[in-house]
Parts: sequence; structure tokens; C-alpha cells
Amino acid sequence: MLLYEDIIKDDNPILRNKSEPVELPLSAEDIASIEKINEYIVNGYDPEKVEKYGLRPAYGLAAPQIGVFKKIFVILAEDENGNTHHYAVINPKIISHSEEKIYLPDGEGCLSVDRNVSGYVHRYKRIKARTWLYDFETKTAHEEVLKLENLIAVIFQHEYDHLFGILFYDHIDKANPFFIEDNSSCLTFAKNNGEQ
Repeated sequence: MLLYEDIIKDDNPILRNKSEPVELPLSAEDIASIEKINEYIVNGYDPEKVEKYGLRPAYGLAAPQIGVFKKIFVILAEDENGNTHHYAVINPKIISHSEEKIYLPDGEGCLSVDRNVSGYVHRYKRIKARTWLYDFETKTAHEEVLKLENLIAVIFQHEYDHLFGILFYDHIDKANPFFIEDNSSCLTFAKNNGEQ
């Protein structure tokens, strides 16, 4: 199983590499990567495993963060209505987004950044993404268009950035980290007990 020390940190320049598309149907190697990433995220919701293995919980984890430079990431988080969103995303493409943006009140965190970085990260409030989704039962993927908003949209965009070698703090205004854009508002309901 993956441990926190297995996650590549931002002092390693390979985290800036761009990821390659995944060939479909999925290879055994790609399935193994997806399952390994998912296991880490799921284990992060288990307090006993977090304590036992020194895990750092997260809402999502992208393949580049474990040294696999393919367009894969996993998200597991609840939205503001208490609905669970659990996606194993393959070859995503954001095809449209709102003009309106949002930011998390406490900023964003990342498993690859083992320190606090202060500042607001402004992201699209709503996105539409065409992607392949992995089914954990059948171990196959199917194409789908996801319409996401608020916290789940923020998490998706955070993980999507990893596929292009972008880290959340690249979006923070260097001169004024707490600058608020005219079309951006604070996402007040977000339970910021996890990280992206």
C-alpha cells in the first residue's frame, strides 16, 4: 500500500512533468495504478489506518504524485448536500466552465506540499468535463460527461492541474496572496478537514 512518504513532494522537479493520455482499454499496469491511488484515498478516511501508517488524509490524489505520468486521478469527497463523489478519472478534459469563481476560505492543501501555503486559489465555480471513469467492480472504464460545482469542482480542477505539472500555489497572487477577484466568492460551507 501507498504511504505518505511515497508521495512525490514539490521539491522534486519531476512533479512539473506533463502527463500522457491513457490508452484504452486499460492495461493491467494502469488498473494497478488506479487501485493503488484509490486505496490511499480510502485509507485516509479510516482514523485507525491514518494513525497506524502515518497517513495524511486527502480528497484526491493524481498519478503524477506517485511518479506515474499518465492522465489519472481519484477523488473521494462529500459535497455540501452530503452526497459522496467517488471518481477514478482517466483522460479528463474540461470542456466548459462558469465565469463565476470560488475559493476556499483556508486556501488549498496538497499531499505533495508538506507545508502550509497561505493565499486564495480562485477556481471555476462550475465545470463540465468529458472523461473516462473507472468502475471498481468491473475494472473497466466508460466515457461520461461530469457536471460539477463548488467543492467537488474545486477538487477536480486541483487534481486536473497535476496532469499538466501545475501546483495549487501557482494560482496564488504573488504580490497579494489574499486578493479577491471581482467574479470570485468564498465557498463558506467547505469542510476543510481534508486536502486536495
